[in-house]
Amino acid sequence: MSSVETFLSLLGDIPVQTVPALVKRKSRDFYWYSPVLKRQLDSCFGDCIVMPRDEEDLLHIARVARETKTPLTPRGGGTGNYGQAVPMEGGAVVEMTELNKLLWVKDGVARVQAGMNMLDLDRALHERGWEVRMYPSTKRTATIGGFIAGGSGGIGSVRWGGLSSPGNILGLRFVTLGENPEALELRGSDARGILHTYGTTGLITELEIGVEPAVDWQDMAISFGTFEEAAVFARDIALQAGIQKKLVSVVDGDLPPFFASVREHVPDGASLVILMIAPAGIETVKALAEAANGHLCYEANTREAEDTSGATPLYELTWNHTTLQVLKKDRGYTYLQCGYPHVGTLEKVAEIRALFPDDLMMHLEFFPMGGHVSCAALPVIRFTDEERLNYIIAEHEKRGVNIANPHVVTIEEGGMHRVASPDLAAIKKRYDPMLLLNPGKMLSAKTLKAEG
Repeated sequence: MSSVETFLSLLGDIPVQTVPALVKRKSRDFYWYSPVLKRQLDSCFGDCIVMPRDEEDLLHIARVARETKTPLTPRGGGTGNYGQAVPMEGGAVVEMTELNKLLWVKDGVARVQAGMNMLDLDRALHERGWEVRMYPSTKRTATIGGFIAGGSGGIGSVRWGGLSSPGNILGLRFVTLGENPEALELRGSDARGILHTYGTTGLITELEIGVEPAVDWQDMAISFGTFEEAAVFARDIALQAGIQKKLVSVVDGDLPPFFASVREHVPDGASLVILMIAPAGIETVKALAEAANGHLCYEANTREAEDTSGATPLYELTWNHTTLQVLKKDRGYTYLQCGYPHVGTLEKVAEIRALFPDDLMMHLEFFPMGGHVSCAALPVIRFTDEERLNYIIAEHEKRGVNIANPHVVTIEEGGMHRVASPDLAAIKKRYDPMLLLNPGKMLSAKTLKAEG
C-alpha cells in the first residue's frame, strides 16, 4: 500500500476526493499568469483532496500526515497567482472551504473561519453594519484564509495599507504539524510568521480581523487625455483626507480596450482613473475631476454590480484583475509587481514608462507607506522570453523600484529579500519539522533539509 493510500485509509469519515480530473483541477490556481511558472508547475498535481469540516478534522489530518509522511497543500478559492496552492510534491490538497462561518463581530473586530468566501463574509458583515476593510480583486471567489496566507493587499489598501500593517490582522488560530499537532492562537506581531507564508508554517483555521462601518460605495471611472494627468489626479485623490475612498487605480490608455464592461464609455486612447468613493465624497471628486480636465465616463453602485449576474464591479478591473482582463483576450502578456518610492513617485513612473514604451502597459495602485502616499505598479508586460523579462526586472531595480517577483515560486524570492531567512526557518522548524506543509514554497526550508 502506498503512503497516500495509507493516509486515506486512516482518515476515518473525513470527506475525501480521489477522482483524477477533480484532483487535477483542485491542484491549480492562477500561476499561469506567469509563463515561467506555467512551465515549472504544469506537471505538478496532488494525489487526493481532503475536506475538513472543522478544526478537529484538520488536527486528525495533521496527525495522519505526520504518520504517513504525506505532504499537505492548503487551498481556499484557488485564486492565487504564484502557485501557492499547487502541490509541488504530490500528497493531499486540503480544501478549506467547509470552515466558512462568521463567528462574531463587535466593536470593529470580526472573528471568522479561514475558509469563508470573502463576498459571503462581506455580506454577512454588512447585515450587522460592518464591512471588510480590505479584499483582493478576486473577492467573489477568494477565501479570507487564502487572502491572508497568500496575499499582501488589495481593495481598501489606499486607506488601510497592506495586510501586514499593524491593526489589520489582530490574531489567528492555526494547526501545526509539530511532534504533537495542535491548534495554537497567535496575536499581533506574533501572527506575522504565519501571514503570507502560503500555508508552509501552519494551517489557518480562524482569523480575527479589523473591520469598518459599512459604506454604500460608488464606482467611478474618470478619463484623461494623458496618463500623466490621470496619475497626478489619482495621487491627489489618494492624498485627500476629507474624501473617504476604498480604491484609487490608474491604467494607461492601452488597457481600457481590454475592459469589456466599460470600454464603450471610455474615449479612444484615454487613460483611466478607477475609484470607489463614499457617497459624501462624490460631489467633491466630480468637481476635482472637472478642474483637472478629467471626464466622468462611468459610475455605478459597487454592491449592485457585485450582486448582479453578468455585471462587473470596477474593482475587477484593478489589482491583479487588470492582468486577467488582458489575458482573457491575449495570453501573450504577463505582469510585474513593483513598489515605487514615496519620494519622486510619479517622476519614477514616467522614467520607467519611457524606458519600456513597447513592453509594458502601466497600471498603478495607490496606498500609504511609511506615513506617505506611494503606489504599487502592476504593469502588464508583453512577454517575449524569460531573458527579456529578467532584463526588465533588473532595470526597474537598478532605478530604485522594488520588484516582488511573481515569476518565482518561493515566498522569499517573490518578496523583497531574495534570501533564506533564519527567522522563517526557525518558525518552519517549530511548527512543521517534517517539512510536510506545502513543500517547495519556502527557500528557508532548504537549510532545514540540509541539516537533515
